Amino acid sequence: MKTTPEHDARIAKMIFASVYPHYVTKVERKGRTKEELHQVIKWLTGFDDKKLQQLIDDKVTFETFFKKAKLNPNAHLITGLICGYRVEEIENPLTQQARYLDKLIDELAKGKAMEKILRK
Repeated sequence: MKTTPEHDARIAKMIFASVYPHYVTKVERKGRTKEELHQVIKWLTGFDDKKLQQLIDDKVTFETFFKKAKLNPNAHLITGLICGYRVEEIENPLTQQARYLDKLIDELAKGKAMEKILRK
């Protein structure tokens, strides 16, 4: 699916630390925990809690966040709609990775079982 260059640039420049509190709020409001959120982020990116906190403290952009990530080899198994886009059809790799994260967090908030979220 085509995203616009402006859309891709906006995601690349977004500061991860500015979005992270919204992720926490979203999952906690639905009865999930910050620890489960971190488990999902770790599965996708390889970041442990210490590294994640460092990236938040450094106020890195999504572009830097995903450049430093070691994307899970099963990330391509993440499919479905998020923000009106079918994640498996997004052509820009960075935008697709950001939407992978959005999709995983959405599944967590909707109560999906962790083993299904982590595509084991």
